[in-house]
Amino acid sequence: MGFDDPVVIILILGVAVLLFGAGRIPAFARGLGQARREFDKAAKGVYDEPQKVQAVSGEKTENTSVDPLIEAAQREGIDTRGKTKQEIASALSWKLNNTRE
Repeated sequence: MGFDDPVVIILILGVAVLLFGAGRIPAFARGLGQARREFDKAAKGVYDEPQKVQAVSGEKTENTSVDPLIEAAQREGIDTRGKTKQEIASALSWKLNNTRE
């Protein structure tokens, strides 16, 4: 009697329904599907890595569209070269919070 036996699979599913309830099982399955998609993306090398900012203090290049976050940071005098958007947002937030006081 192995795990490929239909009776065993039905028993496992029945226990899962009793333990978690019928409402949680679809959410669990969605979570597994999303995890699988993320795993497949990472395996292919198509994952969402923080992008380094290409814009250099006010200059526009053909490949870079100007991001409002970058524009705001540059207006406040924050150097955006070589920083991720998250780092720029953090620096801008810190500067704006300290200038209000």
